[in-house]
Amino acid sequence: MTVQTHEPPHQELIKRVLGANYLELKLGRLAIEEADYTTIAKMTVFEGDQQVEVEGKGVGVVDAIFHGMLDRYAREYQSLKTIQLTGFHVGADLETKKVQAGHDAVGRVTLDIMNSEGRRFTFSDQSRSVTISIARAVLKITQAFVNAERAFLTLHNARRDAMSRNREDLVSRYTAEMAQVVESTSYAEVISNIRKELG
Repeated sequence: MTVQTHEPPHQELIKRVLGANYLELKLGRLAIEEADYTTIAKMTVFEGDQQVEVEGKGVGVVDAIFHGMLDRYAREYQSLKTIQLTGFHVGADLETKKVQAGHDAVGRVTLDIMNSEGRRFTFSDQSRSVTISIARAVLKITQAFVNAERAFLTLHNARRDAMSRNREDLVSRYTAEMAQVVESTSYAEVISNIRKELG
C-alpha cells in the first residue's frame, strides 16, 4: 500500500538533528546541450558556500539532471539509488503572463518520487523557465534524501553512544526519532542493516 505525501515528513526534525551539517543545495548555473536522443546537463551547484560542478547525460533534461546528481551524491548516499520517478508534470500559471501571447507565464514543474517502501513524495518548483524549475526540483529531491539519510545515521550513532552510557532515556528518544526520520528516506543497505539491528 502506498501513502500519498506532498512533501517528505519530519523536515524540522531532520534540520534539528543535523544542525550545521544540514545540506542545502542551490542552483548557480545550468547549461543544456541536446542532440538526437541525448541530453547533457552541466550545472554549477552550491552546497552551502561550496561551489561544485555537476554533469549528467540522459535521454532528456530530467534524466540528464538526475544522472548528474546521482553521479555526484549516490556513491556516498546509497538511498538515492533506490528512489524512482513516478510522475512529471508541467503547468503554466497564465495569470502571471506579461505579454498577450502568454509565453512568458510562470511554469510549475512537479516531480513525483517513490521510495523503496512505496511512499510517494512530491517536489515542485516554479519560475519563468521550465528547465530551471526542473533542475531546482531535482536539487530539492537530492537535498531531501541526502539529509534524511544523514539524519538517520546521526541518530543511530547518538543512540549507540547513549546505549554505551546506559542512558535509556536517550536511547528511547533517539529510537523514536529514527522511526520518524526513516519515513523520509529510502532504504539503502546501511539503513536496512540498522533497521534489522533495532528489531
